[in-house]
Amino acid sequence: MTLVKDATVAGSSDDGDESLLKRLLSLQAIWILGVLVVICVGFSVVAGDRFLSAGNFSLMSQNVAVWAVLGVGMTFVIITSGIDLSVGSVLVFSSVVAAKVMAAMGGNGPGVAAAGLVAAVLSGTAWGAVNGVLVAKARVPALIVTLGTLSVALGLAQVLTGGIDIRSVPTELTDFSAYIKVLGIPGLPFVALIVVILGAILLHKTRFGRYTYAIGSNQEAARRTGIKVTRHLIAVYALAGTLAGFGALLSLAQYGTTTIAGQSLTNLNVIAAVVIGGTSIFGGEGTVFGTLVGLFIPAVLQSGFVIIGVQPYWQGVAVGSVLIAAVYVDQSRRAAAMRSARSRNPLNRRGSPRGSQRRESP
Repeated sequence: MTLVKDATVAGSSDDGDESLLKRLLSLQAIWILGVLVVICVGFSVVAGDRFLSAGNFSLMSQNVAVWAVLGVGMTFVIITSGIDLSVGSVLVFSSVVAAKVMAAMGGNGPGVAAAGLVAAVLSGTAWGAVNGVLVAKARVPALIVTLGTLSVALGLAQVLTGGIDIRSVPTELTDFSAYIKVLGIPGLPFVALIVVILGAILLHKTRFGRYTYAIGSNQEAARRTGIKVTRHLIAVYALAGTLAGFGALLSLAQYGTTTIAGQSLTNLNVIAAVVIGGTSIFGGEGTVFGTLVGLFIPAVLQSGFVIIGVQPYWQGVAVGSVLIAAVYVDQSRRAAAMRSARSRNPLNRRGSPRGSQRRESP
């Protein structure tokens, strides 16, 4: 009897380990992590110590910091089967508003920096709420709404500044980026890491996250179960805008200036990172961990191309190609899952008992 029990437990343990391994291997983020390792090895072979230097990894982590904050919000949006093309422009607009508020208050001091943070976050939240209302209440497609707000936000930022970047950023912000380091890495990546962890908890451990997945899987079914879909979608887009506003302050801290003309690829990099990391553009699937892995693809490509002397224009070509490949893999995986589900459904099989009874009945 004991032997049978032991064998049963051992068998179930083996099955559990095997199923866990299958689940891990089925995660797109795991495969993308492997691709990232291959890219890093390739650049290491070509560039050697220049790519593997601590300074290069510090620079890459700073570049990823701002994208990571935006990527958390974008993950929520895409899981709901939406899209937000405006995050780069919202970041620019929020940084302009924050810089103007801080300049009006005297330019330096912790209180001034705090006021800039509030101004940036409120600006981003307002833009996100506008996107959410137009998408959820007015039922305008998210692609059209955010394409419009992309243009409006960037245009207003240029109107407010005359197209000239504002460079009066408090030293408290720039000093935090330059001098406060942990293990030789500037403080900004650790701030972004906190945002990523909080975003992961919100997505995977709370009702808000469960509702986000439910809406992305089937919006009408979610509405029938009692989820207030309209209100939730507005909250999701407002969250994306809020994080874009917070990312604006991190950008000011990193560069010491607004970057009106420097965020042209931000939308592509963030959306690509989220999709490459395994978040499905069809909605209902995605993880913050996958987004974090996907973020390092454009960052490593950008850094590696610069080090080996390849023109930076090729970065867009490479990131776009990886994005198309990721979407193709996602679509192929979904099609295979649907075929597998149909084949397991006895009602779809020819010669099923119910079907034979129907054929044999007079």
